[in-house]
Amino acid sequence: MTIHQATFGLLIMSLILLASCGKQGAGLTFEEQGREVPAFDAARAYDFIGEQVRFGPRVPGTEAHVQAKEYLKDQLIESAGRQNVFVQEFQKTVYGQELPMYNLIASFGGGSKDRIVLAAHWDSRPRAEKDPENPESPILGADDGGSGVSVLLELARILSDNAPPLGVDIVFFDGEDYGKVSDLDNYFLGSRQWGNHPPVPGYSPRFGILLDMVGGENATFSKELYSMQVAPNLVDEIWAIAAGLGHAQLFPDQRGGRVADDHVIVTQTTGIPMINIIHHTADQDGKVQFPPWWHTQNDNMEIIDRETLQAVGDVLLELIYNRIPT
Repeated sequence: MTIHQATFGLLIMSLILLASCGKQGAGLTFEEQGREVPAFDAARAYDFIGEQVRFGPRVPGTEAHVQAKEYLKDQLIESAGRQNVFVQEFQKTVYGQELPMYNLIASFGGGSKDRIVLAAHWDSRPRAEKDPENPESPILGADDGGSGVSVLLELARILSDNAPPLGVDIVFFDGEDYGKVSDLDNYFLGSRQWGNHPPVPGYSPRFGILLDMVGGENATFSKELYSMQVAPNLVDEIWAIAAGLGHAQLFPDQRGGRVADDHVIVTQTTGIPMINIIHHTADQDGKVQFPPWWHTQNDNMEIIDRETLQAVGDVLLELIYNRIPT
């Protein structure tokens, strides 16, 4: 996960312009379609996090990073088929070190031009600046990175077994969490690469959803404000679905803060209206609060909650299979 900034410079100006021009995100409509919705298996999602964590911190430039990349690629191939999985390789020089990086992309429902995109970052942070004892050591990132990936790996398995009503693309961004505090130029490296060099020319899905820190205990998914700017109908639909499924405590109908994250980069570089489901709250002044394990060594399997994973999976499956008109 990333950092909160009071302003996000030119990116935010671009978002405001997109919203004021009536970008497609503002006009998204949803309605119950009477379709069958497959079941989400939170136990499998939990195990997917455990497999990632077992490699150790997935920091670009490390052996654990390469091993995790191969594992994620194999999992996506198992679900989508080798011909539908693409690894976008790129290099970035950050703080004097040349880093190999990899975005992983899998497509489902390849025959449909009508598509949506689901994303998460798969790297983990190279430093734990919020940790009082080990601030310079990398983190495991069970929640911050691992949880979003795990939900999407389970969705990939479900999409493979249950043809979706429209095309669904899953993207795992690399290098989201590499930057030092307040150094936004060295965050979001994978989403910048993907947005500026799209693997498919003219790619234009209806919308995107980013998952970030979606597996922690006692999670609160407030309505993130950049998301509300670019796709308020999508945000409101997801939160209404959550309430209808009994997950209103996790998805309260409350204002969140402005969180700089991959979704902002994607919207700014591509025009795709992408929202963020992320564990955070905001006070009356808009100051963002993240969970206590954020950017600490406590971001491990002990704080992962299967019920949180279940709720996020349930909501996404209801949206994909039963709420999007085709």
